Amino acid sequence: MSTLAAHTLTILHEWVQSESLRKHCYAVADSMKHFAQLRGTDVDLWEAVGLLHDMDYERHPNQEHSPIEGHPFVGVAWLREHGWSEEVCRAILSHADYANVPRQTPLEKTLYAVDELSGFVIAVALVRPSKSIHEVDVAAVKKKMKDKAFARAVNRDDIVRGAAELGIPLDDVIAEVITALAADAERLGLAGNASPT
Repeated sequence: MSTLAAHTLTILHEWVQSESLRKHCYAVADSMKHFAQLRGTDVDLWEAVGLLHDMDYERHPNQEHSPIEGHPFVGVAWLREHGWSEEVCRAILSHADYANVPRQTPLEKTLYAVDELSGFVIAVALVRPSKSIHEVDVAAVKKKMKDKAFARAVNRDDIVRGAAELGIPLDDVIAEVITALAADAERLGLAGNASPT
């Protein structure tokens, strides 16, 4: 693990106590790291953005989507105070549509594309009898996306828009996210049961 990743994990664990929110941040970081590798760009930086994008969500959820306070503004203000780059801060702001920060860079577009999708893929894995990411494929994810009652908190339009903004077919984005999460299945609790019940 890089020094930046270790430092970022420490920040995440100080801010976030919820195991499910931590796992969401790990998953988004896994997806970000994977896409950074595919692009040949700064893997550590992209992973850090994934880990920190929801750092303030537990304390300041901002359910009303205020365009100036709560999540993600509290976290970004803290990051700026602690010397994090504008590149990181802008990317985190841009993943919340209501922050009104247009997504321009590959980093910003990728965070938006994988945020909701990473959570959705985890939800699909957890309803498998084995609870294994290794049993999830693109077809299973697409089928569940059509089921409005399933993981209804996940905005399907954001998933579709995210892939469109990235300029990558949705099926390919889903496939890459599955690959990214499968590589970290143990930490995400998605390795599956030895004996499905």
